Amino acid sequence: MSLARLAALLADPTRAAFCTALLDGRAWTAGELARHAGVAPSTASEHLSRLIDGGLLAEERQGRHRYVRLAGPEVATLIEDLSSFAPPAGTPGGPPTGTPGGPSATGSPAPRSLRESTRLSAEARARTCYDHLAGRLGVTVGDAVLARGLVTEEDGPALTARGRAWLTDLGAELPPRTGRAGARPVVRTCLDWTERRNHLGGAFGALLCRTALDRSWVERIGSGRALRVTPDGERALRKLLGVEPLPA
Repeated sequence: MSLARLAALLADPTRAAFCTALLDGRAWTAGELARHAGVAPSTASEHLSRLIDGGLLAEERQGRHRYVRLAGPEVATLIEDLSSFAPPAGTPGGPPTGTPGGPSATGSPAPRSLRESTRLSAEARARTCYDHLAGRLGVTVGDAVLARGLVTEEDGPALTARGRAWLTDLGAELPPRTGRAGARPVVRTCLDWTERRNHLGGAFGALLCRTALDRSWVERIGSGRALRVTPDGERALRKLLGVEPLPA
């Protein structure tokens, strides 16, 4: 696909809203995405078809139901990276602060209600970025992993021998082909669009997120991307990485 065609796919606000919602890593129905973006089902269907044809979304059908998800982690990385370059409100190229549907002063969409403001605040604190941790939690965990020498940024991000031993002690395993030619990288840095700093992606970041969810160190808030660190999670993060509870 040409760069111009890719840019055109993401230039539409409705299609951009669909892709951002799908950063939670789960499959959504066309109706759910239509309600999320505030468009008619027929409009949603047209936009989804274009995103599927363009290779950004993958379609799954179960009986009469049609589900869509991001086509893979590389698409999630693209969406998150582009989000981090969105101009904050009040700057050249960005809408005024408080413009409905536009970004707030932090670069995230301006809340249109108290409920939406609460959701955005929770997502900034801790959320999933497709299949890894993001927000203040993701950045804090990334800092701790680097400080403890589990990951190095010399010559590009990489998992160290200490990091592999740490995973073994944790009882967590990377997928067999991780890091091989054509496979997902072990570690990748991902620019966080709310913190404007890197959090950890790649197979290692995904493994940390999956472990945290499976062991109930974090739990989802409602049906969105926002996460909450549980009391067990606070203890585990303090013991394993020296991470203290996040400020409210």
